[in-house]
Amino acid sequence: MKNKKIILAGGTGFIGQGLTKYFGKENKIVILTRHVKNEKTNRNDYNSLSEEDLKNVRYVKWDGKTPGEWLAELNGADLVVNLAGKSVNCRYNEKNKKEIFDSRTDAVKALGDGINECSKPPLLWINASSATIYRHAMDKPQDEYTGEYHNDFSVQVCKRWERIFYDQRTPQTRKVALRMAITLGPGGILIPYFNLLKFGLGGKQASGKQMFSWVHIEDTCRMIQWIFQDKDLQGTYNCSSPNPVTNGEFMKIFRRVTGYAMGLPAYKWMLQIGAPLMGTELELILKSRWVLPTKVLETGFRFKHSLLENALSDIIHQVPRKQYHLF
Repeated sequence: MKNKKIILAGGTGFIGQGLTKYFGKENKIVILTRHVKNEKTNRNDYNSLSEEDLKNVRYVKWDGKTPGEWLAELNGADLVVNLAGKSVNCRYNEKNKKEIFDSRTDAVKALGDGINECSKPPLLWINASSATIYRHAMDKPQDEYTGEYHNDFSVQVCKRWERIFYDQRTPQTRKVALRMAITLGPGGILIPYFNLLKFGLGGKQASGKQMFSWVHIEDTCRMIQWIFQDKDLQGTYNCSSPNPVTNGEFMKIFRRVTGYAMGLPAYKWMLQIGAPLMGTELELILKSRWVLPTKVLETGFRFKHSLLENALSDIIHQVPRKQYHLF
């Protein structure tokens, strides 16, 4: 992709920064954000964007809900990627639940209304969803054709998010919902895992048998580019490596590539105590996510980082040693 105009709604977080780094050198990037440019996010210092990365980037203020000057940016855009929404990594009290739902549905509706007002609508709208939409699966993998859904809170969030997205009438704009697995890169979700390693807690969580579906941030970017270039692709796709692992395998490989010989396990009773202290939910730690990207593989797409050890080794080479070692 070259010389395209790409809109990243809610693009200041870890995935948005990864997309900016990947696409920003040869395309124009507009980031719709509630935050000022230099506000701290989960991308951390070593994953921040360089001046070279930012040379084609503009930040435009929006609140993810109401019309404003940001609407003009949609007209003539080639690609819109919506990443907006309050993180589900929090306690599920009523206030947070409402914010999680509203931040997603409001942003989708605002973008849908804006696209409908364009004289030259965007060619493609990709809306982030999550592979956690599938049930807790220990018995068999879930894909776009055979996946099953239970009714825990994270599943409700994803189902409503996708329903609102597909309810938007955008006849001239192709739409894709991208069900993202846990996205790995030099920042994001790996930061708390680095902290576990530093304090000797790099062992399995609970039984360690729960499945861990993942994707390298570069493959997320490559998949978005693939979908953009193939104008026949629309609908829902899983964005996850074809080789998920168990939690125990993940932690074993993670220790190996970071140079840790051992790590103490975190038993379920520890996690039950620790989750509230960390401001998260036990479901997010223990849910078995066993997801396969069947549909995108059928289109001919191939993952560059399909095996976890190679993916983590690539990422660790981008991270200063001080981030994952005490000394």
